Amino acid sequence: MLQAMKHLEEFTAENVYISAPDPETFQFNPQLKSLTIGQTDLSDLLPELFEPIPNLQVLDLSECQIKSLDFLTQVNLSALRCLKLRDNEITVINETIFQSLPALTYLDLENNPFTCDCSNAGFIQWVRSNNQTQVVNGHQYTCSFPVAEQGSKLLDFDIQSCWMDVSFLCFISSCCITLVTLLTSFIYHFLRWQIAYTFHLFLAFLYESRRRKKGAPNQYDAFISYNIHDEAWICREMLPVLEGEQGWKLCLHHRDFQPGKPIIENITDAIYGSRKTICVITRRYLQSEWCSREIQMASFRLLDEQKDVLILIFLEDIPAHQLSPYYRMRKLLKKRSYLSWPQAGQHTGVFWQNVRRALEAGGAATETTHLLTGQAAR
Repeated sequence: MLQAMKHLEEFTAENVYISAPDPETFQFNPQLKSLTIGQTDLSDLLPELFEPIPNLQVLDLSECQIKSLDFLTQVNLSALRCLKLRDNEITVINETIFQSLPALTYLDLENNPFTCDCSNAGFIQWVRSNNQTQVVNGHQYTCSFPVAEQGSKLLDFDIQSCWMDVSFLCFISSCCITLVTLLTSFIYHFLRWQIAYTFHLFLAFLYESRRRKKGAPNQYDAFISYNIHDEAWICREMLPVLEGEQGWKLCLHHRDFQPGKPIIENITDAIYGSRKTICVITRRYLQSEWCSREIQMASFRLLDEQKDVLILIFLEDIPAHQLSPYYRMRKLLKKRSYLSWPQAGQHTGVFWQNVRRALEAGGAATETTHLLTGQAAR
């Protein structure tokens, strides 16, 4: 019918369609300026219906069971001046819809079951503040939802609480995101090793607990904690005596650590798999991050088991003031004696006998161990 009326400017159909018209209904009527469809189920209305009629100025879709106006954002109706949507089922309206209708000057939404909550805050604000579009009897629109607001006026709804909630939530969210970002950055740059260390201490605690329950013997007599620069002394002086002459079974990094296994796990297994830990202290040892991890874990075991599981050997004379930056070492030396290789001088036999006696000792940890030749730091 409409295909033969190419210059039709006005079309009205009330109680004619059973459902929404076919999207191609107006494809031959680009000059259509006024469209009225009433008493029809347009709940499944497609925006393509309006694509052929961009010059539409008046649109009346009253009593059509329309639930949403989102279809208006998907079509070009920049010339639309009058929009009538009375007696439909519209509950919530997104105010951004009207940005796609720049020429709109008349809007009729009477007798729609509006929801009076923050979902309509934007629309309420738009009705109150816009100076271009006349919203017919907007002050008379009533609330249908929620039940507590039924019968009250839509424009009486307090939208300030909505803006405050949104603003407050945005503020809290922004603060939380900023705080989490800063905290994550701080942890990554300054505390990642400490966290990893704490985690492996916990694993070590579980490891030791299981070992105690099983009653499993230690795999090694002692784990040797040393800096790689002191490996020559270890191989030349320590191993021939402790392993060769005295027969102790020692665990060393370069020889006994499991390849491919994380270093911290190797350290944990070595310390808790040995009866004792011997720390060979030099200035380079104190400056080494991994050596620091080893003595920290050995100290933890000392405190946990309350047994004499830690032996300190100083290869260099290190003045007390140079130890001050190393809090954990300073604390250990205040409570314990130590072996000093420089003080042994020509009496290395006595030195190694003292090491042997320290390895043989299995009692509770004491603040002073008379087996050792060094004096506790003060």
